[in-house]
Amino acid sequence: MHSRVALLAALALACAGHPTPLEGRVVDLTHSFDASTIYWPTGEGFELTVLADGATGAGTTYRANSFCAAEHGGTHLDAPSHFAERGQAADAIPPERFVGPGVVVDVAERCGSDPDCLVEVADLRRHEARRGRIPGGAIVLLRTGYGARWPDPAAYLGTAERGAEAVAKLRFPGLHPEAARFLADERRIDAVGIDTASIDRGRSTGFEAHRELAERNVPILENVAHLDALPEAPFTVVALPMKIGGGSGGPVRIVAILGLVSR
Repeated sequence: MHSRVALLAALALACAGHPTPLEGRVVDLTHSFDASTIYWPTGEGFELTVLADGATGAGTTYRANSFCAAEHGGTHLDAPSHFAERGQAADAIPPERFVGPGVVVDVAERCGSDPDCLVEVADLRRHEARRGRIPGGAIVLLRTGYGARWPDPAAYLGTAERGAEAVAKLRFPGLHPEAARFLADERRIDAVGIDTASIDRGRSTGFEAHRELAERNVPILENVAHLDALPEAPFTVVALPMKIGGGSGGPVRIVAILGLVSR
């Protein structure tokens, strides 16, 4: 915990422009929010309204916008309250859950061409056999290969249709509920992310992985970008969501700091 506090302090200093011990390349794992952002077929898309853009009478330039969007779209958080009655809301999740050692589990070869693929416990154990045990407090990122399909909704979701009837046509990989329990109970991870629109595969109707994680207050990160840019070497993840009071999720900015490890 002390190392995470130190890391957060260093990040704050970095944002303030002060010298810090942070070194290493920063990889943005976030899709931009704009008109092309992919949302669930039943969710409202991202809308940006220009309120002001141009010169003022004082000789300066002034720009201001408003935006509107569903909580669950683009690179975003699923708070435990999204699928658990007593799960933590977005503003109640301790911020240290969003800063930690990153682990990429690469299943792209198996899942990249299989829209019904589930990441299983066997995949996690194969990763550990090669790279070592997933540490407690890790933020585990599942690379299915579907991130390369963004922002084409037909390729990424399995359908470009909108509305309730389109949900039955969704096809993309997800996490097996047994693997979700394994990560939460046996590896005690702090969060899990995936480069698809849902931690459950597209054809799921019971959303079992969501429920397993939510009941254990494990935050979920969905539509994570650029996982193919991450090495298997150690790195740190910082994934800070919008702090929406009582929110079931919300937009999140995720970065990986290569060469920096928080434990």
